[in-house]
Amino acid sequence: MKNLSNKWTRAAIPALLLHCSIGTVYCWSYLEDAIKTVFLNANMSVSALGWAFSLAIFFLGMSAAFLGNFVEKDIHKASLIGTICFAAGVAGAGLAVRLHSMVLLLIFYGVVMGIGLGLGYLSPVKTLMLWFKDNKGLATGLAVAGFGAAKMVFAPIITAIVKAVGVEFALYILAAIWFVMMFIGHLLLKKPDGWIETHEKFDFKTFFARFKIFADVKFVGIWLVFYINITCGLALISHEKAIYTAIGLAGSAALLGTVTGFFNAAGRLGYSTLGDHMKDRNNVYKIILISELAFSVLALATGAVSNKIVVICVALLILVNLGYGGGFSNLPTLLSDVYGIGNISSLHGIALSAWAFAGLTGNQIADLIVAKTGDYQNILIFTIIMYVIALLVDIFLVHVKHNAPAEKAKQE
Repeated sequence: MKNLSNKWTRAAIPALLLHCSIGTVYCWSYLEDAIKTVFLNANMSVSALGWAFSLAIFFLGMSAAFLGNFVEKDIHKASLIGTICFAAGVAGAGLAVRLHSMVLLLIFYGVVMGIGLGLGYLSPVKTLMLWFKDNKGLATGLAVAGFGAAKMVFAPIITAIVKAVGVEFALYILAAIWFVMMFIGHLLLKKPDGWIETHEKFDFKTFFARFKIFADVKFVGIWLVFYINITCGLALISHEKAIYTAIGLAGSAALLGTVTGFFNAAGRLGYSTLGDHMKDRNNVYKIILISELAFSVLALATGAVSNKIVVICVALLILVNLGYGGGFSNLPTLLSDVYGIGNISSLHGIALSAWAFAGLTGNQIADLIVAKTGDYQNILIFTIIMYVIALLVDIFLVHVKHNAPAEKAKQE
């Protein structure tokens, strides 16, 4: 197996297999309409259906926050449990459709699959950073680019399978496909030979002590910037299709969704790689926030959505997708620059709790704005205010002026 022990087969490829599977959570809209039709035909209410996605994102973030130390200790066990939970959640959603049970759908797609998402997301990140020590941004960018590209790859596949066999059996088939992909990734994933880590014995006092990191102003700043970037991203990305329809591009919405999916993945790889060449990796967040803010102001000032200014609207959504993806890939490397790589899975997991809360607020706030005003243009007022807050927090709280502390773990 020595010939397999390299950074591509032991880190990059398994990371892509894991993340390209779990990243399909963003294909929810390609399943939602079909599930809604089945439930409506059974004379069931579908008012809670949107919570399946929100709960999946919430449990992704919270499982990452509370299980980060578990991932640190055993990436193989974590990736295996993540694989099982994710596949079981998708298959269980198929069973929920068959039984016309909204409760089961929320439990399986929201809770069970969400836990699989959190474990599957964290498992390869530190391993990549260890194999690619001199290009940590490139490494994490490779992993989360798979997460961003999943929608681009699987959206047409999901559409074709649902059309061919119906949404229930489509969920069973997809669960099997993603299980195989993730299980192969789990088998291949391996830290570099000779990497030795020491971990304290688990106890609740030590576990909850990790959350004292929120007493660190710099960590709170990173958390807030990450949270706001996701919240604003979800507010706009969740209404992409509707915005395209509003500006007269309904017929091209699917193609444009693929295009923005590409830029979502490109932002994850591009911004993280850019950070490798900066003295202060936090400047990546400044670039992201300024670009998003500038085009949001331009779109609001010109009434781009209401006036159907196609170029500005499409450019805005491309930049938002770029920044949304870039924010994810930049997070673990920024944390490692500030706090060291020793407990990065735990710190990264805690920071991902911001994703959990953004999943419960971003698209819901945008939905409320549209419901109250009837105009997608007004979402921009909310995002502009939030981007300004994030930029101020980033400038005054997060500037990295020192090197990462010495590692607790070491390479021998």
